[in-house]
Amino acid sequence: MGDQDLPGVLVPGFEGPSGICKDHVGELQKHFNLITMQDLLENKTQVGPKIQAVYIWNREPVVDQELLQSLPALKIVATPGAGLDHLDLKLIASFGVKVANTPQAVSSPTADMGMALLLAAARRVVEGHQLATSPDTKNFPTNWLGQEVTGSTLGIIGMGSIGYKVAQRARAFEMNILYHNRNRRKSEEEDAVGATYCERLDDLLQQSDFVMLAVSLTPQTQLLIGRRELRLMKPTAVLVNIGRGLLVDQDALVEALQTGVIRAAALDVSHPEPLPRDHPLLKLKNVTLTPHIGSATHQARWQIMENLVESILASLNGLPIPNEVLLK
Repeated sequence: MGDQDLPGVLVPGFEGPSGICKDHVGELQKHFNLITMQDLLENKTQVGPKIQAVYIWNREPVVDQELLQSLPALKIVATPGAGLDHLDLKLIASFGVKVANTPQAVSSPTADMGMALLLAAARRVVEGHQLATSPDTKNFPTNWLGQEVTGSTLGIIGMGSIGYKVAQRARAFEMNILYHNRNRRKSEEEDAVGATYCERLDDLLQQSDFVMLAVSLTPQTQLLIGRRELRLMKPTAVLVNIGRGLLVDQDALVEALQTGVIRAAALDVSHPEPLPRDHPLLKLKNVTLTPHIGSATHQARWQIMENLVESILASLNGLPIPNEVLLK
């Protein structure tokens, strides 16, 4: 624990996969007394009442009823990114605790990642790298082909801040852009990126050369893409997922990739993460996988930290909370 005169903030720790970024610690300690989960577990009675905020990193600490009951002075849970599927918002609100996230900080790098995956799958970049570096390669075949991106049709499922930034990038590739969203965007926003709204998801799936998932995981969107939806897609189509693994029925996806129902998939997310080392998705040549790194840039992670600090300080000082998550 640090300066006892500063507000206590619970963090997962300083080491391991869920430890907060080491280059963020100094900045955080300017504002807060950082208390780790280990500190809390070793002395709940003394430490718990000092904690006024929870600073989540890599989905930890888990905010459940037991934790909330042990933090009587808690005012806010601050979580990075846009996704909220790891939080029980109603439970947290029932304790009178606010929630804030950082959607703006992650939208650009995640959109960049979506386009990177789309391009990698279309042009078979990973396979190409393996071919170029293989000790068995004697020549480069002239019939080793990928798909054209320019002029193709991209269907974006989820036109929030990330999906819209994907559309902005796709327009530079002269792609035809379709989108499906819970709410239709304003006409001027559609015109700015040349996007056409598909009220029916089926229409988007049937027309798109690339389908990109950029939607939040909710009970309504879980397993949004299953066997039926995959069969609606073109046999030449590529599925890109930068949302959450549970948006897709992975068993159905494996089957579709193995049998040619769709051509390829490019996934920054899966369920679970990481996948078991014997999972069939890891063995398919027409799959590009990355380890959930949509927002993993130095710049984005620093902005996330700054946004979380801003929200926590606002909450502790009774000011309007930037990026407060409101129950719908």
